[in-house]
Amino acid sequence: MDALLNRSDLHPYQQYAVEFIKNNPTSAVFLDCGLGKTSITLTAIHDLLFDSFEIRKVLCICPIRVGLHSWPTELEKWSHLKDISYSVAIGSEPERKAALLRQADIYIINRENLGWLIEESGVPFDFDMVVIDELSSFKNHGTKRFKALLKVRPKVKRIVGLTGTPASNGLMDLWAEFRILDMGKRLGRFIGQYRTTYFQPDKRGGQIIYSYKPLPYAEDAIYDAISDITISMKANDHLRMPELVNSEYAVRLSDEEKQKYNDLKKELVLSLGESEVTAANAASLSGKLCQMANGAIYDDYGEVIRIHDRKLEALEDIIEAANGKPLLVAYWFKHDLARITKQLRELHIPFRQLDDTDSIRGWNSGAIPVALIHPASAGHGLNLQAGGSTLVWFGLTWSLELYQQTVARLWRQGQTSATVVVQHIITKDTIDERIMNALRAKDKTQSALIDAVKADLKS
Repeated sequence: MDALLNRSDLHPYQQYAVEFIKNNPTSAVFLDCGLGKTSITLTAIHDLLFDSFEIRKVLCICPIRVGLHSWPTELEKWSHLKDISYSVAIGSEPERKAALLRQADIYIINRENLGWLIEESGVPFDFDMVVIDELSSFKNHGTKRFKALLKVRPKVKRIVGLTGTPASNGLMDLWAEFRILDMGKRLGRFIGQYRTTYFQPDKRGGQIIYSYKPLPYAEDAIYDAISDITISMKANDHLRMPELVNSEYAVRLSDEEKQKYNDLKKELVLSLGESEVTAANAASLSGKLCQMANGAIYDDYGEVIRIHDRKLEALEDIIEAANGKPLLVAYWFKHDLARITKQLRELHIPFRQLDDTDSIRGWNSGAIPVALIHPASAGHGLNLQAGGSTLVWFGLTWSLELYQQTVARLWRQGQTSATVVVQHIITKDTIDERIMNALRAKDKTQSALIDAVKADLKS
C-alpha cells in the first residue's frame, strides 16, 4: 500500500481553499478537475469537527461513482483524516437506511436518492453541514432533488458547493445553484426576479420566450454579487499541466452525400409542420442532424440508414498517423459505436470499449491501442491519464460539462506526456460546426465567470 499523505503535502492553494471554507459558512468552490477539491473539503470538515467543534454531522451529496470511490479513497489516503468516520448510503433502500442509521461523522449519498432521504426515508434530517459535490447538478430548480434540499436548507448551518463547471450552459444556471447555497440572498429568491434583473428575452415565438440573453452589465454584476462567498481556481494556475492542443480534422461530403444530408434535414424540418419549434423537438432535430453528420441515422423503425463513411475514413487516417500511440475515441450514438467497431475489426486494429474496471485498468497499463468511450461514462472520478495523451472526438456533444470532463480524463495532473492532443473530426457544412462554436462560446462564459471570482491567493 502507498504511504499515507500528510497535511503538509497540501499545496498552498489547497490550504487557502481550506481556510476559505472554514471562514465562510456558505461557500462556492469552483475548482478545475485535478485540483483536489475532495481533499480540500475533507480537511476543512476535519478542522470544523475536531478543532473548532462547529459541526458534528455532515451530509455529502455527489455523483454515484464519486460517492462509492473518490470520497472513501481520499479519506483513507491522508493521515490527518484518519479520525473521520464515514458511512456510504448508496445501494438498495435497506442498505441506504442502515448506512444512515450507523454512527458516523460524514454520510455520503448519491444525488438521485436525496429526495428519498428527505421525504421518504423517515431518517431525521439533522445534518449541520452539507457538501454538494458537483453543484452544477442543482442548476435546474424544477428537479425533485432541488426542491427537497431547498425545503431543509434552513436547518443547515454550513454548506459548500463544489464544481469545475458552474455555468455550463451560461449564466442562467447560476441562479438555482446559489438559491440553494445562500437561500436567495445574492441572486434573488425567485427565478423571475433574476431574469428581470440580469437578462432580456432573446428567441421568442409570439408570447412564448424560448431563451434569454444577458444584459450588457449582467456578467460583472452577477460575479460581483457572488464574489464574497466564491473562490475559483484553474488547474493551469497551480499545477504543472501538460500543454493542451486542440485541432480539427475536417471531412467533406461528396455532392451526393451532401444532397442526402440536406434532403433529410429538410424532411425533418418539414415534419414539424406548423407546430411551434419547442425545446423538445429542437433537441430531437439537432440529435438527428448530429447522427447524419457522423454518417448514419436511425429511421422510424430503429434501423440504421448509412449516409457516409467520411468520419470512419478520417479515424483510420488518425490511427495510422498515431503509429501505435494509444488513442481514446469518444463516440455519442450507438450506431457510431457499431460502425467504429466494425471498421476496426476489418482493419485488424485491437480495441476495447472502456465500460468496466478491467478495461480501464487495461487502458491505463498501456495494453489497449484504441479505447472507445462514451462521454456520459467519462465523468467524475475516472482517471485515464496513464494510458495515453490523445483524444479523438468522433461525434460531438452539446454538453460543455460532459465535453470538459471527457477532455479532463487525459489533460490532468499525473499525465506524463508534455502535450495532450484533442482532435475533433468535423463534417463541414453540417451541425458539427455549430456545436464546436457553441462549445467555444459557452466556454467563454464559463472562463469569464471563473476568472471573475478567482481567488486572490496570498503569497
